[in-house]
Amino acid sequence: MVLGKVKSFIVTYDCLNDSNVPVFSSGDSVSGRVIIEVTGEIRVKSLNIHAKGFAKVRWTESRNAGSNTAYTQNYTEEVEYLNHRDILIGHERDDDNSEEGLTTIHSGRHEYAFSFELPQTPLATSFEGKHGSVRYWVKAELHRPWLLPMKTKKEFTVFEHIDINTPLLLSPQAGTKEKTLCCWFCTSGPISLSAKIERKGYTPGESIQIFAEIENCSSRMVVPKAAIYQTQTFFAKGKMKEIKQLVANIRGESLSSGKTETWNGKMLKIPPVSPSILDCSIIRVEYSLMVYVDIPGAMNLSLNLPLVVGTIPLHPFGSRTSSVSSQCSMTMSWLGMTLTERPEAPPEYAEVVTEQQRQSCLEVSSRRENFDGPLFAYIQEFRFRPPPPYSETDPNPDQDTSTAEQRLDTCPSR
Repeated sequence: MVLGKVKSFIVTYDCLNDSNVPVFSSGDSVSGRVIIEVTGEIRVKSLNIHAKGFAKVRWTESRNAGSNTAYTQNYTEEVEYLNHRDILIGHERDDDNSEEGLTTIHSGRHEYAFSFELPQTPLATSFEGKHGSVRYWVKAELHRPWLLPMKTKKEFTVFEHIDINTPLLLSPQAGTKEKTLCCWFCTSGPISLSAKIERKGYTPGESIQIFAEIENCSSRMVVPKAAIYQTQTFFAKGKMKEIKQLVANIRGESLSSGKTETWNGKMLKIPPVSPSILDCSIIRVEYSLMVYVDIPGAMNLSLNLPLVVGTIPLHPFGSRTSSVSSQCSMTMSWLGMTLTERPEAPPEYAEVVTEQQRQSCLEVSSRRENFDGPLFAYIQEFRFRPPPPYSETDPNPDQDTSTAEQRLDTCPSR
């Protein structure tokens, strides 16, 4: 019998999103298929899958032990998040060359489904850095007698969601700094910087509105600038390695001596970057907005405002601005829709009480001998007297003014 050959051996995922990209979160079910395409027939001992997820850190440093001795120190650390195994065909056997219990796969394309759940505990977001990474993958192994195992592996992405609609991430960030330049025994005026952003949390693709004021009282020409930085921090064996990278930046106009520049919401867009990683014990990915003044020949005057890049974008009423001013404006617009612009005039007296009803009531009252005094007659006359004509203006403005002045005179002095 001529043994067949494996034409293709791949792993695919059942994607749940519209972009057809395998992206999952903690607690999600990961499902997919191992696809085998063969020509002829093959005999298989087992088909296994191994799903694994881990964070790993690695870097080296050179050390001097003496005048002519040097060595390299390795720093490595690993944290496991996922370790799942399953057998899709056959079973594990110690004897690789045994002919018993083998499964025959005929010529053609064959799919073998698999499924497993990610842990409910928080997972680290997938990440690739200079000295470390967070990776998740499924590896399939095809074992056949008398042959080396065939292996294939495919990664999938995990996002540990960060909702920026939380009070901590919706709080404004602000700061103020001042610097005085000195040259030998001469001191120039100060350079002051104040900056504020509406919130701490953003998502990729959003623009940060920067409110700042820069005042240059020095004798030098300065330039206000702003930049977003990503800081990668790696931990291993009690040591730390830090990498800082520029993500995006903008600049303002040059300021000569005595000039002031104001940024009323200057926009700085966040490009597609990895979300912040805050819960991993060996890898941290953090962001910050640096608003600074570039001073030639001196250290820059800078403000660092912390940022968190999340995965769940801002809700319509998530920020303070929308929760206060926007909701207020919406309430006012809603009131404007329900209330008319000018109130309608009340109905005419004749439409409510007819002349016949008025005369009949007066005749009945006149027959009552017990109530023929002046008080009852006054009550009846007042009851059916027509009200004054409706008017939008006050008919007695002088009287109201004098009344108001009398009330002011009675108020205690402050």
